[in-house]
Formats: sequence, structure tokens, C-alpha cells
Amino acid sequence: MANKTKPNLSMAQIINMSMGFLGIQMAFGLQNGNASRILANFGADVHQLSWFWLVAPITGLIVQPIIGHMSDNTWNFLGRRKPYFLLGAVLCAIGLVALPNAASATTMLAASVLVLAVIFLAMMDASINIAMEPFRALVGDMLPKHQGTIGFSVQTIIIGVGAVIGSEMPNWLTKLGVSNIAEKGFVADNVIYAFYIGAAVLIATILYTIISTKEYSPQEFADFASDDAEQEKSKFSDMFSDFAKLPVLMKKLGVVQFFSWFALFTMWVFTTNALATHHFGLSPEDTHSPEFNKAGDLTGHLFGLYNLFAIPFAFLLTPIAKAIGKKQTHALALLSGGFGLISMYFIKDTSMLWISMLGLGFAWASILAMPYAMLINAIPQRKMGVYMGIFNFFIVIPQIINGIFGGPIVSKYFDKMAIDYVVVGGICMLIASAATMLLIKKEEIKTLQEM
Repeated sequence: MANKTKPNLSMAQIINMSMGFLGIQMAFGLQNGNASRILANFGADVHQLSWFWLVAPITGLIVQPIIGHMSDNTWNFLGRRKPYFLLGAVLCAIGLVALPNAASATTMLAASVLVLAVIFLAMMDASINIAMEPFRALVGDMLPKHQGTIGFSVQTIIIGVGAVIGSEMPNWLTKLGVSNIAEKGFVADNVIYAFYIGAAVLIATILYTIISTKEYSPQEFADFASDDAEQEKSKFSDMFSDFAKLPVLMKKLGVVQFFSWFALFTMWVFTTNALATHHFGLSPEDTHSPEFNKAGDLTGHLFGLYNLFAIPFAFLLTPIAKAIGKKQTHALALLSGGFGLISMYFIKDTSMLWISMLGLGFAWASILAMPYAMLINAIPQRKMGVYMGIFNFFIVIPQIINGIFGGPIVSKYFDKMAIDYVVVGGICMLIASAATMLLIKKEEIKTLQEM
């Protein structure tokens, strides 16, 4: 048996070890709010957008379990997880600078602008995945079980702050006088400069976490381990057997994650086009007019709002879960998110769309924290990274399916009116809420008081 237990960490220590998430999510917010707009500026049609977005989940499917396994078994002068934070940050910063400048790069690389944009988007996604999953595993590494929910809630708050900044940055730059008008085949200056700022913040926040956080040594982990099996070093081939040994709770949460992330992917890919056609009255083919770029700025603003609303909800998750239970909290949040997406169809006044984002803010806060808080006790400590990577499959697979079929469905069945497919996303989130209540049993989850 272990002769030591992990000490409680102070709130300052928890914040320090999660600060890099601010930069990661600023990059993620910039990508989510602007990738469809950038690709449309480069000439992509609405039915092609979801195909280009496939890059993100496919890279996550490949990268995250491998990085999780590698970080489980890495020990060097930087630590266990920190080498991957740094590598991911540097590569992602390069992608942030390169993506909005893909049109300029075509003259040097003699390639199609859309091909280059997809390559740079893939680089960003792979890099975000390299940096992000070790941050999830770090909570399991550093915190005792009873601080797990607090750790993931703090990450959610920091994620919200970073995503708000990233989502709103182009809009803020427009208000400061930076042009948001894109010449045909190019990206507007406000987007380009926002991506530059995102790259700088990403590097700075990752370095802050690396400098301020000391990971436990292999010997300390051995002292914390509950038995000899926990101390064994896993082999790369073990990844494949791990798939057959997934905890039952992970499989059930996987169903919930599938429908939740199908809905989120729908929102991220199609909101700009939904606003342009449904709220601004543009034709689906109009992807260069000032009004289309206003729809793009509004998308960033709305995405910033739901991330902003997620911050206070992240503070409330722990007391709500104590009062009504974890699964009930998550189901209620997903219910709010589903109605939020559906309401976008009925709220025609764009100044009132904050109401839709309020429900999505509650859902987003819970999606980022509660599944992990429910799962953390079911994962072996020595395989925290690889199991977090495998759990990511339930996030990326629905995005891949949606990416393949979403664009053609919008084009063929909804006459390129993307708002109708956003409603489908809302229905999927309602299904996720129902699955949370029906599939997950109370006895499978320890209460917050027990953790």
C-alpha cells in the first residue's frame, strides 16, 4: 500500500498549473470563431466547410492517445507533461501566424490557397491536441481525488477567459479601427492581427505554467501509488489492450459526449453562414461582402459570450452538484444548451442572441468539467494520460461523422440554410441530456463529499 497521499494544493497552485490553458483556448477560440470565415474568404462553399473542419477531429483522434501514452511515460528535466505543453505551444503559434496568411504563402509555395489553409489548420489542431490533453492529465497527476472537481472547474474558468479573448479579439480590433473588410481571396486585417496576438499569448501562458509548476518526480508517484500495478511503466502496445478494458462509466459518458460534441461541432462550423443567411438575409453564395464579414464578427462575439457566461457557471458547478448530484447537473446544463441552440432559429433580433448564448454557456462549462470530474476516479493513475486520450475519441468521432455528412446535408436537404442544421445540433444536445439521466447510475459516481 502507498505510504503517502498527495497533499492538497492551494488555489494559487491550481491556477498556475492551468494558466497555459488560457493561451490554448485563446487559440481554440480564434480558430472556432474564424476558421469558417477564413475558408470562405479563400473560396470554400458552405457544403465544403464541414469537410475542411474534419482536420481537427482527425488529428485529435490520432494525436491525443499517442501523446497521452507518451506523456504518461516521459520523465526529463522539464517534467512529465510540460515537454508536451511547450512543443504544442510553439507549433500552434506557427500555425496561428500562417493560417490567415495562406493566400500570401501561395506565391512562395506554389500551392492552392485552400490546400495551404487546410495544412496550416491541421498544424494548429495537432499542436493544440499535443498541448491540451496533458493539461487534463495534469489535474489527475497533481491533485488528490477530492480536489478533482475544483481542478477541472478552475480549468473551465481559465478556458472561458481565454476563449472570450480569442473569440472577441477580431471584433475588438475592428472597434479600434482595424479593417474587417477582406479583399477577394484574402483575410481581413482584424483577423490576421488577432491571430498574431493569440500566438504571443499562447507562448507566454505556456511558459508561465512551465516555470511556476513543479511536477512530482517518478519516486513521488511511486510513493503515491496504491499497489505495484500502479507503479509499472506501461508499454506502447498496451494502448491497444486498453481499448478493450475501458471502464463502464467511460463508455456511458462516451454516448453523452458523442451527442454533445456533435452539437458543438455543428455550432462552430455553421454559425457564421447561419447568421449571414437567416439573420442578415444574404444569399448562401455571398462570402465576401461587408455584411458577411459583419456576420463573421458577430459569430466571434457570440462565441465570446457563451464562453463569458461559462465562467460564472463554472463557479456554480460544484455547489449545484453538491445539491442535486453530478449527473443531474450535467443533464440540466445540456438541456439549457440544447434549447439555446434551437432558440437561435426563433430569435431574429441579433442583439437578443445573447439569450441563446446564456444556455450554451451553462452547457459549455459543464461539458468541460463534469464528464472529467465523474470519470477521474475510474481511471488508473499510471494511465491517466492515455485514458484521457482515449476518452477524447468520444469527442472527435462525432465531429468526424458530422464533418463528412454535415455540409452535404445542409446543401441538399436544407437548401444551404445552415440555421436549420444548427437546430439539429440543438436536438442532439437534448438527446445528450436525456442520455446522461438514463444511462449513468448514481452508484457509478462518487458524490462530491466522497471525493
